[in-house]
Amino acid sequence: MPEPIPGVIQPVPPGPPGTPVRRIVLTGFMGSGKTTVGPLIAARLDWKFVDADDVIEAEAGATIAELFALHGEAGFRDREHAAIARLIAADALVLALGGGAIEHPLTRSLLRESTGTLLVHLEVKLATTLKRCRGTEHTRPVLADQANLAARYWRRLPLYRTAHVSICVDALKPDEVAEAVLRHARLT
Repeated sequence: MPEPIPGVIQPVPPGPPGTPVRRIVLTGFMGSGKTTVGPLIAARLDWKFVDADDVIEAEAGATIAELFALHGEAGFRDREHAAIARLIAADALVLALGGGAIEHPLTRSLLRESTGTLLVHLEVKLATTLKRCRGTEHTRPVLADQANLAARYWRRLPLYRTAHVSICVDALKPDEVAEAVLRHARLT
């Protein structure tokens, strides 16, 4: 299959023209830098940063890996959707999603259609994911499933690309990614 296309795709946030961005949601495959870049963006804007996986773990009293084992992926995705729906009601928020959140159709629609929400895809090549995430298999259930990892990546890629903005981040430093996100949000 072809590698990701560099550049920006669909730079149009929802809402009437001139609607300000009130929250930024970061999506992308594991290792794309969502949890690293999110706090940088939030600090620049004096907004709150939230990692959706941290909220889910705190509410459930269990790790993501444990939730996958207990409820399966479909059960976890439903729990994840409910948490995201609550979280994006806030303004002045930078939210990092888990890599698979985009697969839930209701989550995808909610994020694409919520006025004031800018959904940003941090796009990485699969090789970059493997390099950045090596050694974290015990905390990343999807990474531990090496047999299906590439299939998940290619299945999710077109879903990620439905975001308002897609930025290829393989060769960028975290501060460069944060600056690119802010530029596309027109918040610099």
